[in-house]
Amino acid sequence: MKASLPVSLLAAGVLTGCAGAAIERNFAEVDRFAREQAGSEVRWLRSDAEREAMRTEVDRLLAQPLAIDDAVRIALGYSPAFQTLLAEAAVASADATGAARIGNPVFTFERLFRSGAEGRELDIGRSLGISLLDVLFLPARREQAAFRQQQTRLEASSALLATVTEVRQAWIDAVAASQTARYRSDVASAAGTAAELARRMQATGNFSRLQRAREQALAAEETANLIRARQNATAAREALIQRLGLTPGQAQALTLPAQLPALPEAPIDEATAGAALLENRLDVRIARADLDRTTKSLGLTRVTSVVDGLHVAGVRNSETGESSQRGFEIELPLPLFDFGDAARAGSEARYLAAFNRTLEVARNASSQVRVAYDGYRSAYDLARHYRDELVPLHQNITEESVLQYNGMLIGVFELLAAARSQSASVAQAIEAERDFWRADAALKASLLGRPIAPLVLQSGASPAQAGGGH
Repeated sequence: MKASLPVSLLAAGVLTGCAGAAIERNFAEVDRFAREQAGSEVRWLRSDAEREAMRTEVDRLLAQPLAIDDAVRIALGYSPAFQTLLAEAAVASADATGAARIGNPVFTFERLFRSGAEGRELDIGRSLGISLLDVLFLPARREQAAFRQQQTRLEASSALLATVTEVRQAWIDAVAASQTARYRSDVASAAGTAAELARRMQATGNFSRLQRAREQALAAEETANLIRARQNATAAREALIQRLGLTPGQAQALTLPAQLPALPEAPIDEATAGAALLENRLDVRIARADLDRTTKSLGLTRVTSVVDGLHVAGVRNSETGESSQRGFEIELPLPLFDFGDAARAGSEARYLAAFNRTLEVARNASSQVRVAYDGYRSAYDLARHYRDELVPLHQNITEESVLQYNGMLIGVFELLAAARSQSASVAQAIEAERDFWRADAALKASLLGRPIAPLVLQSGASPAQAGGGH
């Protein structure tokens, strides 16, 4: 007994491992996932020197119009929100490591006096004990800890994927809103020119009050649209700044590209999107890891619900005038009032909940991919329709209107209406491209197991309605 106890303690200390090593392994796994799926590394800033170096790199990236990949790089290496996520993952990893360790040995010391006719006697008692159940269940606890470490890695990867998707969509919104505001300015300028011309023509008696009012109403509506577009551009820009975690000075330095990336020549094929193995989705893997952990926990509960403690201690007592006593003691709770039925019933219910949650996630996965792909394909078709059909048609109408105006076949108001209509169609094309790139980011996230709200295509006013006409 005396020889085996230190050996058991030493073996337990070796098997449970180091919390720091587990944290580093988990971080390396999250970084690998980021490199493979997001094309960017993860930076965990744990010192002032690392933070200053990353700040310098961010300033360098902001010296030119910020590309979408650079926005992701900043978010994964500089954003305080993402740094918090990494730290919380490290906390979860350390907790899992601690849960696998046996409790520390307990040393008890007692010093007792006895006064009697023969004088004062001294009793000294010493004992060193550990929980024997902790040692016996150490392999099971280590297995539980391994499940928790796996779940921590998967949840951190899922949170990383959510961050990447949100940053991509925020960048798309910011660029599209800025681009839309510029075109809305063109429309408002054309409408204002028409309103001023209508005022002058009424002053000379060539326009009625009704005709002038119509032009003024169009100009007023386009001014309202411009105000909304500029406010949307500011809000979208600030949303991106918040996602990136930029300082006020860096926010001032931020510039964005003039327009969204061009549409791809062809969309992702549905068969290619559906070929992704659903079992590799993060949400499915997280649910399965939780189910495995709950299953192992159920087995432990069935044992510990009856006997939840077994302590063994070596004892050495000394008494005045007597030889020392040596031996051991065992402490065992007796299940007289609590037979463990509540603990077992709760554990079985948690297992059923985890089992059905896993089924739900797995069965919903394919539907979520179909919804995401349908939104992606619809957004691509709509953006392609604007690019190849509507915008060129309105451009041709404007060009023909210029020719007819030069030949004095139409008036200036018809020409201005055609120009407004063309600008409005371009603004709607920008919105369609924005919806496509948002749907593209959503599809990628869904394929990896981070489904987001499906895309809903908005029906806007037609360019002819937006531009007016005569």
